[in-house]
Amino acid sequence: MEAQTSFKDRVLEEVRKIPKGSVAGYGQIALFAGKPRGAREVGWVLNRWGDDGVTPWWRIINAKGYISIKHNEISALEQKRLLENDGIEVGEDFSVPKIYFI
Repeated sequence: MEAQTSFKDRVLEEVRKIPKGSVAGYGQIALFAGKPRGAREVGWVLNRWGDDGVTPWWRIINAKGYISIKHNEISALEQKRLLENDGIEVGEDFSVPKIYFI
């Protein structure tokens, strides 16, 4: 259980480092947090603890450059709006150009 808590904390710490105007992939965050094959777990961590008012969860997108949120309470449209507020261009198909990746 301790390893999960530690990974959770590292994920949140890494996401908080992403500057406004940039995005990262779930896999990138997993790698930075010390678990290279933990992309799905990053999604789980952000789903559970990312909306804490401190962690910019919306700056995480999939490796193909798309918003891939599948959350009942927060929609892809909300993530698109938050990214656009950060100055990031988001296509109608919810794609984000690679130039915004850290």
